[in-house]
Amino acid sequence: MKKKYIFISILFLLISISLYIYFNVTASTKLEGIESFPESYQPYLRELAKKHPNWKFTAMYTNLDWNYVIKEENIFGKNLVPKNYGDSWKNKTPGQYNVEVDAGWVDSSKQAVEFCMDPRNFLNEVRLFQFERLSFDENTNSLDGIEKILYGTEFYNTKVSYLDSNGNTINMNEKYADLVLKAGGISKVSPYHLASRIKQEVGPFLSHSSISGKVEGFEGLYNFYNIGATSSVEPMGAIKNGLRYARDGKGAIQATKDKYLIPWNTKEKSITGGGIFIGSSYINVGQNTIYLQKFDVNDDRSNNLFSHQYMTNVLAPYSEAKSIYNGYQKSGLLNEPMSFIIPVYNDMPDLAADNPNINKNDFIEENSKVYCNGNNVNIRTGPSTSYEIITSINIKDKMTRILKGKQNGERWDKVVLENGIVGYIYQTYVTEAKTIEIEKIDLSIDNNTLQKGEKKQLQVTITPKEAEGNKVEYISSNPNVVTIDDKGVLQAISSGSSTITVKALENNVQNQIEINVYSKVTHIALDQEEIYMQVGDIFKINAYIEPEDASNPRVSYKSSNSKVAEVGQNGVITAGQIGEAEITVSANENPEINAKCKVLVVRQMEDSEIHFDSSLTVNSLEVSGIDYNENTVADIKDKITTDLEIQTVNYNNEILEDTEKVGTGSKILVKEDGKILRKYQIIIYGDSNGDGKINSVDLLVLQRHILEIETIEPIFKKACNISKNGKKPTSVDLLLIQRHILGLKIIEQ
Repeated sequence: MKKKYIFISILFLLISISLYIYFNVTASTKLEGIESFPESYQPYLRELAKKHPNWKFTAMYTNLDWNYVIKEENIFGKNLVPKNYGDSWKNKTPGQYNVEVDAGWVDSSKQAVEFCMDPRNFLNEVRLFQFERLSFDENTNSLDGIEKILYGTEFYNTKVSYLDSNGNTINMNEKYADLVLKAGGISKVSPYHLASRIKQEVGPFLSHSSISGKVEGFEGLYNFYNIGATSSVEPMGAIKNGLRYARDGKGAIQATKDKYLIPWNTKEKSITGGGIFIGSSYINVGQNTIYLQKFDVNDDRSNNLFSHQYMTNVLAPYSEAKSIYNGYQKSGLLNEPMSFIIPVYNDMPDLAADNPNINKNDFIEENSKVYCNGNNVNIRTGPSTSYEIITSINIKDKMTRILKGKQNGERWDKVVLENGIVGYIYQTYVTEAKTIEIEKIDLSIDNNTLQKGEKKQLQVTITPKEAEGNKVEYISSNPNVVTIDDKGVLQAISSGSSTITVKALENNVQNQIEINVYSKVTHIALDQEEIYMQVGDIFKINAYIEPEDASNPRVSYKSSNSKVAEVGQNGVITAGQIGEAEITVSANENPEINAKCKVLVVRQMEDSEIHFDSSLTVNSLEVSGIDYNENTVADIKDKITTDLEIQTVNYNNEILEDTEKVGTGSKILVKEDGKILRKYQIIIYGDSNGDGKINSVDLLVLQRHILEIETIEPIFKKACNISKNGKKPTSVDLLLIQRHILGLKIIEQ
């Protein structure tokens, strides 16, 4: 028995996981603009935008959980640091500590991975370039920018000429910058990146052997990016290996050579074909920043994450960013238009992990109000002038000191500025603020009644004014009705009322305000859309109001022809004379929201004209009690005795054959001479989608309804109310369906 329950628990867990994945796995999303980023990113980006208004920032929401990402990257051998680094950078797990994964390189610590992966650590002018967009962007790439990168080299402002395989000089009218820009457009790689790679690989001179066209045995061949230029003991071995690649792709198949424009027997083919090579492996498959080439967190490759990583050095993006910055700075490009793609993760920590070089023992944790006592005082990424500057502040600017330095000699504090920037400041420029407690809290809002789903800012006034920065706590007495976040933003969840309390943490000074939530009627659904009645029959239609927590759920009933069908305000219809009428059910608060039911009054049927087997339950015009293992049309017909014609349709009113299953919402039509005398609606409890089966699909439909992702029709709500108590289906009914599927308790029909 114990094993059976273990199996059931595992099966329940697997179903839950499947449902979680169904509802939560989404693709990464890219949104442009600083306002698209989480608040913890925004102050850093605004500082950068002040200095570089031509820079463009795109948030790449990976939709990956932060802890999950760190777990996947913190695997032995995936991220390395030099062996001579301090222990805070290294994995200290016994058996893995200081084990050389590669010559001179060891596995990194979890803190090192967290530090290097959190983009907020690098939103400064220097390290930001690990997020530079390396794919082609016609709005940010220009000939002028390429020329600035090539400045100081023989490529600068120079027309292209080259030697063919016979030693003849070919002169072109285009300059090197023209070819690089064209190559960027074709390869979809940033021409700035291509120009920088050319400078990096072949240096400033046109005479470099890789691009001279004069190397013996390789005349008229060019390799601007030194692709395939692996080391060799042969004289000029690396150069020759690169030129072998330029000649035939080192034996590559024809499709590969065609793709990369091989042979590279002109400078244009080398620059363009090499650009295509560079783009195809990483940049054009979603890894179009140095950060993404190191940390494979973009799902553009169909969820094949954390595997396609160009380098193992955990600090590679950090280091390469500075090299790129230095190159752009020397070229005078920092004020040119540039584009940056910066990852965002779910559930990131409030504060990014510190650089492992920073010794925690050099600080005391604190939470005190301080202010700056100097002008143009730099806030840095770490406790030393060797760290990059994030921003600067001036005298009387307020801060919260979260770590107080106790280092020997030059002391630094870690602070949070009022705009949210976190950084380090030289302790000499920090003065402690006088503690002023909150004496009074006043609360106000323009309307105490919110509409369901509405968000509104609660106005909080602190007395005295000097205590405005002191911490307060926001509490909702009924968060199922109204929630309030730590910034005082109210959100109306469902109808009702809640008391909101705002309380000072330092001395319990507090105030309260009552908030009411009004939920408007948005839709009315009827359990019947068309009914057939006999003269004198009485039938009650039921109206279902959406949302279910509507503040004013009252409705009114009206008949288009009371002689045919009279309706009371309780929804009870009395059939008068033969004919047709339409019943309209309208919301009292907004009559434009309504639903209609067609009533057809037909001739009187005698009880002897039709008889249902006692195994079936006939309640007015609804039929239940059907064995879901014997629920074909033929099975149902066998349980009905009549000389009248019987036809069965599904919930979409499609005629069912005798061998097909009936399900919830199917209808039994009783006809005479082709005309309908009565229509019965079928209910199979647990069948929430009308297919006549009870399985995991029904679980999913009901769960989406409970979570208010999708609404279901009234007949299916009835079928999902397994306990048959007339209430809306809940998680209890979900559990009963689940127990039926697992064979623990069969649903009684």
